[in-house]
Amino acid sequence: MRPDRVRVAVTGVGVRTPAGNDPATLWDTLIAGKSTARTITSFDADGLPVDFACQVPDIGAGRVTGRDARRMDRTTLLAVCAADDSLADAGEPGVPPERRAVVTGTGLAGNETAEAAFLGRPSPLHVPKVMANASAAFIGMRHRALGPSLTISTACASGGHAIGEGLRLVRDGSADLVVAGGAEACVTPTLLLAFALCGALSQRVAEPDCASRPFDADRDGFVLAEGAAFVVLERLDRALRRGAHVYAELAGYGRTTDGHHLTVPHPHGEGAERCMRQALADADLSPHQVAHVNAHGSGTELNDVTEAQVIARLLGFDVPVTATKSVTGHAIGAAGAIEAVVSVLTLENGTIPPTINLRTQDPRCEIDVVRRPRPLRPGAILSNSFAFGGHNASLVFTRP
Repeated sequence: MRPDRVRVAVTGVGVRTPAGNDPATLWDTLIAGKSTARTITSFDADGLPVDFACQVPDIGAGRVTGRDARRMDRTTLLAVCAADDSLADAGEPGVPPERRAVVTGTGLAGNETAEAAFLGRPSPLHVPKVMANASAAFIGMRHRALGPSLTISTACASGGHAIGEGLRLVRDGSADLVVAGGAEACVTPTLLLAFALCGALSQRVAEPDCASRPFDADRDGFVLAEGAAFVVLERLDRALRRGAHVYAELAGYGRTTDGHHLTVPHPHGEGAERCMRQALADADLSPHQVAHVNAHGSGTELNDVTEAQVIARLLGFDVPVTATKSVTGHAIGAAGAIEAVVSVLTLENGTIPPTINLRTQDPRCEIDVVRRPRPLRPGAILSNSFAFGGHNASLVFTRP
């Protein structure tokens, strides 16, 4: 690490995911390798080509009052609950409100509210509920974050970009504390149909728990999911001085664009490779110092092959790789943030969680995919997020 570089710690984490609403439950579900894909019961999915998804069964919005909850789209409620938990986990940082910042990521924002309006008359709260920045606004109001407040929408890379941009705010002195993450609530009839029609979703309606199978030769698309995850970022030196629990150091961030196609990754992974190299260079690390990759691993053919080939080319064939989406599904704008939290928990616990449903690995994906929990060797974790539009984000986490 360069001596003049401000070092940034992760001191709080909060989640709302299909695999659990707190880090411990999420971790236990991942280590147990339990699929969270289920037949949808929150609305009538009869007649849709896909009737299953990974949903948060009970948000557990204890600290959100009835009045505030009524003013929030489901995406915002997920975000606020996860952010509340992350700040409670971090403890009192002693940072003035003007030095606190919020960065949120979402791909589709107030989708549940928008879809309800299509079927009837918009409510008086329609506009504030569908605003992409609603999550950032509520988090700022609830926690007196009066510094920068930003929302990023880069499809499936939104959560990763939000955390990376939070890192930059701390580094450049714009804020002393940042709550950053992503949220998405996109399991609705219209989006299920739309993703299915474009060929992105798995069609395994008879066995949804086996549907999300990244890097498997028999994969047929991703499983749509919802969720939220947030981290608290602050200067490492200040975190240590106040005796905070430091989960990890966020040491590097890369962001690039393919500039190739709206939905298809660059065939040689050029943008993804530049992104991963950029993140490692930002962390002042070499490829051989990477101990583990938390892959984007969506379960779509083109993404899996491209990402696997880039990992093998840049890091070698023997770096352990896992795909969190095999358990949690693909939460679009929240996915990168959920996987960032999983990366932090992997460092915290010293164990790599498995990729489930991998029966026959695609021979074009010549990487070491972890199939059962494995000890984490010393080194850094690289967490990837690659999105429609060719947006790429990579984060590097190290032990504090």
